[in-house]
Amino acid sequence: MIITPAYAQAAGGGGAAGLAQFLPLILIFAIMYFLLIRPQQKKLKEHKAMVEALRRGDQIVTQGGIIGKVAKVKEDGELEVEIAEGVKVRVVRATVTQVLSKTEPAATK
Repeated sequence: MIITPAYAQAAGGGGAAGLAQFLPLILIFAIMYFLLIRPQQKKLKEHKAMVEALRRGDQIVTQGGIIGKVAKVKEDGELEVEIAEGVKVRVVRATVTQVLSKTEPAATK
């Protein structure tokens, strides 16, 4: 049972080496944040603002591809959309993907 000097020596202090091991992980996370997470959050914020600004008379496109005109805006997150003359459907607000034509608000005197 002879212990060689290589095994008996204490481990050297590798404080700077520990940080160098995590640097690539930190850089990968930073790149992922700026290329994926941040643009997705911006897009989500723009969509939320668009959906909140919907009003009667706007022509919209839903996720299902239905094109129609907003007939009524309800408080519980729904819209009543007229897709043909006299044909109205209820649509969840969040499913609106695009506003084709925006109506101008009535001028106040």
